[in-house]
Amino acid sequence: MASRAIIVAGAGIGGLTASLALARKGFRVIVLEKADHLEEAGAGLQLSPNASRVLIDLGLRSQLASRAVTPDAISLMSARSGREISRIPLSDAAISCPEAPYWVLHRADLQAALLAEVKNTPNIDLRLGCQFEEVGTHAKGLTIVQRRGTARQAVLAVALIGADGIWSTVRQHLFPQAQPLFSGLIAWRGTLDATQLPREFTSRRVQLWMGPDAHLVAYPISGARQINVVAVVSGTWNRPGWSEPGESNEIKGAFASAGWHAMRKWALFTLPEGGDWTKGAVTLVGDAAHAMLPFAAQGAGMAIEDAAVLASCLGETQSERGPTVPVALKRYERLRRTRVARVQRAARQAGRIYHLASPLALARDLVIKAMGPERMLARQNWIYDWRA
Repeated sequence: MASRAIIVAGAGIGGLTASLALARKGFRVIVLEKADHLEEAGAGLQLSPNASRVLIDLGLRSQLASRAVTPDAISLMSARSGREISRIPLSDAAISCPEAPYWVLHRADLQAALLAEVKNTPNIDLRLGCQFEEVGTHAKGLTIVQRRGTARQAVLAVALIGADGIWSTVRQHLFPQAQPLFSGLIAWRGTLDATQLPREFTSRRVQLWMGPDAHLVAYPISGARQINVVAVVSGTWNRPGWSEPGESNEIKGAFASAGWHAMRKWALFTLPEGGDWTKGAVTLVGDAAHAMLPFAAQGAGMAIEDAAVLASCLGETQSERGPTVPVALKRYERLRRTRVARVQRAARQAGRIYHLASPLALARDLVIKAMGPERMLARQNWIYDWRA
């Protein structure tokens, strides 16, 4: 029924996860994606238990387990000394949640698994090459105008979910004053064949190299056949968009000048904390609502959590005495805001800690060693132990 349709704008990780979660609550979901083909950029991501638990609950365990790598540990490395400072265990026993592993995988593999499940779900209609254009209200909900080429079509729905990323068109319609801010940091992302690297760089662990004004993260993906590498440095950005091909000499120079010994580049933009996500029967999820720095490895995780909470809140509107859609969406925002803001702050703080220079870097390394792996892991429990 059109009266129970929900429109999701954007078929990224947040949008596809939200569509699956909403379909499980009995809604008919229409996903609008302006791209003609879904092609995710070649980069990896980390899915800690708070996120993998949601995906497993949606029936994606077997699809993801065959593509993901379960790392044994996170190694904190000093660029100054070239040595390991601490190794934080990530085994199932260590994080006390065997039902939800810590996975690292290629972003395209996650999107492919979500897409396959969406295509196998009868009450989800994925419309590629079709973008959200505008929204208006009517007596029974919303009128949403979609555009394919030059053709425009109006669709009736009870809610609109903006899952269209940091440059969200839905957010621009709702809150035009909320604009992304450049963080002053550039992330260089790419992958290498594992066979090209020495064995010590291809082990099943996440390596975080910390150095002055820069850091580097590397971990296996694609069944450990590839190594995902992300190098973050300070920089300027005065170009349209947030991604462009990079010159190898540029990144070599950035790391050499930072005292390191030893792709496409992405400007890191964020959204300020405290902005609104919801207006009436329209709300935002993921980067459209709360784009954050990637230094807590929770950007995808927060979008996945958003999807689960959003579906739970909207599911309550299905009962005769349930809340209205606008009330349910406000509840979703209220339930998510405090946790997301805390993760945003944790990511900013982590970036500052990673980029310390001597003598503060030496003090950081000594504190990490003194804390020990178990206490370092325990500091992440508030993130990993979350359940919808």
